[in-house]
Amino acid sequence: MASSAPSRPAELTEVLEPVVARAGLHLEGVSVTPAGRRRVVRVTVDLPEDAVGAVPHDRVAEVSRSVSTALDDAGAFGEQPYLLEVGSPGVDRPLTERRHWRRARTRLVAVDVTGEDGAARRTTGRVVEAGDDGVVLDVDGERTTVPWERLGTGAVQVEFRRPEGHPDDDADDDGDADDVVDDDSDDDDLDETDDEQDEDRA
Repeated sequence: MASSAPSRPAELTEVLEPVVARAGLHLEGVSVTPAGRRRVVRVTVDLPEDAVGAVPHDRVAEVSRSVSTALDDAGAFGEQPYLLEVGSPGVDRPLTERRHWRRARTRLVAVDVTGEDGAARRTTGRVVEAGDDGVVLDVDGERTTVPWERLGTGAVQVEFRRPEGHPDDDADDDGDADDVVDDDSDDDDLDETDDEQDEDRA
């Protein structure tokens, strides 16, 4: 592999960000993990922060093909084989960034909120909005704005019966990634399922 070929997460992010953006998605993260004689490249994509709901499975599959082509064109790993996994965040992703909270609109979340006395209290409410001033939570029918500096790490709560009209009414909240696509070049045809697809790249 040429020394200039991107192979570290930060370098791969620079290569893949425009590819994912062209697909109308956000590149949430890239990781590279050794696995025997090959590497596992995990790419996480998400919807833009102004959207609610989960990334559709077909869009994950489409961007997976574009990501695979981009990595090969960049010579990211030279002749070394790698397994590419492209997926979207599951409901178990911690809410740590402002974009995470914006994406969590309409979701029921639990979060530690620091009061004026400096004590943190666990609060469960539905995210109404996330703006410059903080996050608006609906707690038992009452809306309150929690400033960002008083907001801890949030956790989306699994709801088996969501409010009527929720954009994820038909989605499964099982705590796993919404979808994972694995690319395996040993298969002549890409076998697409809702669970996973394998493609080893050499």
